[in-house]
Amino acid sequence: MKKYGQFCPVAKSAEILGDPWSILIVRELLLGSNRFNLLQKGLPRISPTVLNTRLKELEARGVIIKRRQKNARGHDYLLTPAGRELSNVIDSLAVWGMRWAREEMDVQDFDVSFLMFDIQRRIDAAALPDGETVLCFNCTDIKNFNRWWLVCEGSDVDLCYEDPGKDVDIYVTASSKNLIEVWMGDVPLAKALKSEAIQLVGERHLIKSFPKWFVLSAAAHTPRPNQNEAMLVRNN
Repeated sequence: MKKYGQFCPVAKSAEILGDPWSILIVRELLLGSNRFNLLQKGLPRISPTVLNTRLKELEARGVIIKRRQKNARGHDYLLTPAGRELSNVIDSLAVWGMRWAREEMDVQDFDVSFLMFDIQRRIDAAALPDGETVLCFNCTDIKNFNRWWLVCEGSDVDLCYEDPGKDVDIYVTASSKNLIEVWMGDVPLAKALKSEAIQLVGERHLIKSFPKWFVLSAAAHTPRPNQNEAMLVRNN
């Protein structure tokens, strides 16, 4: 871990959380990803070696604990009281990032793997009909991993990047850019549907209830800078 040589609490916090990936690991743990494979789904570009190293460092600094799963192989990674106290920090970073850091995005930031994992954990299964519902998301602007399936039954929602061989109840088709813009609240869902930037094909009741079960990102409703604030940033 990097040492700043300062007694300032901001510097000491940065020594623990300022390494690449550490703050995002805490984000995933706060969202409920408490196993190694789930953390990898939320951080698809991290290598297993780096993830393992960061988890050990966070454990050594008292942010998380590692606990063997009961009656199963593997471990759970759980936040300590100190780790849970970072919830407000993560929330503040999310708000600040939505307001002031979105101009820094480029094509490499449109990570469909993370998008689909986020959709999986945000789907409102209670707004879907009883029994099994299969959703297929088709991203038209990418070649690899351009189709994803969500198999929903009760409160269980499984994410597949290979065809599960089930009848699809609704197809959601869009470019990854358009889908992410709607997901993050940059473009209203109603506008994207009207312009056919997002196209829905399938069961009529699922198309009609799409805005209910397709719950947007938790950050989507963050107020953006007003016109005057945005102009001040651009002019400086």
